[in-house]
Amino acid sequence: MTNKITSIPIFKNITVIGPGLIGSSILRRIQKDPTISEYTVAVDNHPEVCYRVKKLKIANKVSSDPVESVKNADCVILAIPVGAMQEVAKQIIPHMKKGAILTDTGSTKASVIAAITPYLTSDISFVPAHPMAGTEFSGPDAGFESLFENRWCLITPTTSTGKESVYKIERFWQAMGANTRILDIRHHDKICAIVSHLPHLLAFTICNTADSLADETRSEVLDYAASGFRDFTRIAASDPIMWKDIFLNNREAILEMLARFTEDAQAMAKAIRWQDEDYIVKTIKKGREIRKSLINNKQA
Repeated sequence: MTNKITSIPIFKNITVIGPGLIGSSILRRIQKDPTISEYTVAVDNHPEVCYRVKKLKIANKVSSDPVESVKNADCVILAIPVGAMQEVAKQIIPHMKKGAILTDTGSTKASVIAAITPYLTSDISFVPAHPMAGTEFSGPDAGFESLFENRWCLITPTTSTGKESVYKIERFWQAMGANTRILDIRHHDKICAIVSHLPHLLAFTICNTADSLADETRSEVLDYAASGFRDFTRIAASDPIMWKDIFLNNREAILEMLARFTEDAQAMAKAIRWQDEDYIVKTIKKGREIRKSLINNKQA
């Protein structure tokens, strides 16, 4: 007779505040893997979002009350725009149970940590995290359980974050399918400024430039859009509130990277003006190499 081995879940109860693309993908993954959590609560202050989550049946409970929803949670995940972190943390932390872990999915870390830290208590462990995954779509219907598969989740502990809590959040994201890495907070924000925030800024800007052209030319741009412009417009379709918050909350790192990009763009413009073929080819080859490395690392 063999004994059945039962896996103990990483967290008994998980509350996800903000079941949008990221939050609903987390909930879907937990549904597929009961070793992550036994019970999930989805929280949102928009009735239509709560309605959709209920219809999708991706959480055990759906609520619009964040305070009541965190009381029994072993882990609370803030999957909301970074600009909303402070207000929500202020509301929920006094009502979280002792020993619970608070974590987030925000794309900026220094600002999120600064927003949440003043409300932390000694019996709540905060583990800042950032899953580097997403699409241009938003809302609970946009999520899917494989969103984090083979993507990176960057974890940026503070000086007061306990090692055991970091370990549990690492296990959580690995169960989501992600690779995990511990990073310094400022280093994280600088990396994300170049690999995520600046590309989105450029995408929004080039679409704005196209929109400001004379009516006849603008119409032709939309009619004859080539693959390059289509690729830009894909990420330009992203949620405006989320990206407004990211730009403002990581402004120093973004402005630094934008300044470096502007210098490189001016150098490329100079090369084109003076027909410097060597510089142009060298720059294009660098781009090709980076693209190949993304493909080889399975990040494309």
